[in-house]
Amino acid sequence: MRSNARTGRARLACLAAGAAAALGTLQAQRPPAVLFEGARLIDGSGRPPIESSAFVVSGDAFTAVGRKGEVRAPAGAVRVDLSGKVVMPGLIDAHTHPGYRKGLSFAAENYTRDTLVVTMQRLAYHGVVATLEMGTGRGDLPYRLRIEAPPGGALFRTAGRGFAMPDAGPAPPMRDAAYGVTTEAEARAYVQSLAARSVDVIKIWVDDRGRTVPKLTPALSRAIIDEAHRHRLRVVAHVFELGDAKDLLRAGVDGFAHLPRDRPADDELVGLLRARPDVVLTATLWSERLGIYGRRPAWLAEPMLREAFSEQEVRALADALARATDDELARSRATFAVEQQTLERLRRAGVRVAVGTDSGGVSGGPYFGWAAQIELESLVAAGFPPADAIVAGTRNSARLVGLERGGTIAPGKSADFLVLDADPLVDIRNTRRLADVYLRGDRIDREALRAGWQ
Repeated sequence: MRSNARTGRARLACLAAGAAAALGTLQAQRPPAVLFEGARLIDGSGRPPIESSAFVVSGDAFTAVGRKGEVRAPAGAVRVDLSGKVVMPGLIDAHTHPGYRKGLSFAAENYTRDTLVVTMQRLAYHGVVATLEMGTGRGDLPYRLRIEAPPGGALFRTAGRGFAMPDAGPAPPMRDAAYGVTTEAEARAYVQSLAARSVDVIKIWVDDRGRTVPKLTPALSRAIIDEAHRHRLRVVAHVFELGDAKDLLRAGVDGFAHLPRDRPADDELVGLLRARPDVVLTATLWSERLGIYGRRPAWLAEPMLREAFSEQEVRALADALARATDDELARSRATFAVEQQTLERLRRAGVRVAVGTDSGGVSGGPYFGWAAQIELESLVAAGFPPADAIVAGTRNSARLVGLERGGTIAPGKSADFLVLDADPLVDIRNTRRLADVYLRGDRIDREALRAGWQ
């Protein structure tokens, strides 16, 4: 067993080092500017696409965006012809729990830099350019990784340690990652320690998980929200019940890591959300993949899934769906029906919905990146037009994560974008027709990453 563990660690380190070398070579050869021309451009804002577009990337940013023939190439710029392609912003998964999954192993001991780097690269392979670790960080590692952007990998953002009642955080092996608090003074002190680390958000768990653990009390939730706002930090809540979501909105919460799932949104919730246009919710529909797609989803046969995950991981996903009981299928369908009604009301009310998958958690599994792709398709299955699903996975997710330079294609924004072989506005599944992924102005070597995993 030790030999296997050493081999696994060596393999992870080798993959990370290889990606770093490839990225270094690419950066050394980077021209002063690149003019991309000819693609249909979806900018992530929700506006109509630009036909036969042109945009300039200089360094790690977009410097000009418009139509072909109207955007001039800077001196020394390299031209790239993207005729027949579609360009859109890179996806952002605003709710993940990376670090605990290594293959089919799910353990706190897996939380290492190598595991996290490979996970960030797997996200990038699928077109996910940034992610938010939602409250299950361990030690100093998440803060270091946020500063040291992994080579060829998605940007890493973190909530550090979340908040729950003692021993009532997320399910093991992540449970001890959350602060267990019992007094307002204690809660405020922990918020202050997280503020000193400049976390990207504060995460709280307000859910008794089917009456198996105590729920974070309203008094503690309010103290955490108040202290966080004193430090200009936003608070995102894990909820299950509609009543808790309403109470938290009245207390000033800034976002939700899940939709309420006990019953559909009512007029009161919609009114509270419309009064707070800054609030963003992630749907995490990946958790209800059984109810949405049944026991044998067509996407299990897609090449991308098998390119990025081992045969054992793919088989585990397929087997879990195929073995689901009739009761499990009915429960998942019922939950999705509630979420579908809620999402339709929120969309019509103009509430901001983002893409978050809960990947890495108990229900999310190890399918980082792939889950975000299926989440887009699931939003469309829930009634979102493809254009709205793309906004959810780009601009809205960037807002929740706090990436001011992310989520859209516009001058001054980070040059994180996808080149697609087909149009996702026609069929949202075309976001999986990836030709290239660019991170901070650099094209990642997806072929090298794939070769390493295989």
